[in-house]
Amino acid sequence: MRAYVRSALEDPAMSLPEEIEITEAANGLSALRLLPRGRFDLVITDINMPDVNGLELIRFMRQNPRYEHIGLLIISTQASERDIERGLALGADRFLPKPFTPEALRETVSEILSVLRSGPVTDEMVEPLDRGDEVQG
Repeated sequence: MRAYVRSALEDPAMSLPEEIEITEAANGLSALRLLPRGRFDLVITDINMPDVNGLELIRFMRQNPRYEHIGLLIISTQASERDIERGLALGADRFLPKPFTPEALRETVSEILSVLRSGPVTDEMVEPLDRGDEVQG
C-alpha cells in the first residue's frame, strides 16, 4: 500500500499543485521515531499497523504540541461509520476508505495541505469523503 500511495502522489501526469517530499515509515513505531527527525506537513496512516496502530499514532500527535499542527489522513479498510467517527474524533483531518483511486488520494491530500497552509482547520476538513468516491473492486 505504501508503494501505491507513493506512486499516486509522485505521478508526474497527475501531480499535486505543489512539490512534495515523501518519507515512509514501515509501521506506527517507525513513524513515531521519524517525527522528531524532520518537518512534516502531513502524515498518512492506516488504522491497522503493527506495534503502534494508526489511532495510537494520531492520539500521540494530537496530544503533543510539537506535532499537533501536522495534517493527518487515515486510509483504511476499517471504514465503518464508527471507525471513521473514532478517527476524526481523535484528530484526523480526513478519512479515505480503501480502496480508493489515485485521484481521490491526490485530491484529499491537496485539500488538507491547502487548508493547513491557509489557516486553521475548519469543520469541512473533518468530513469523511463521500462513500461514492470509493473504487468498486
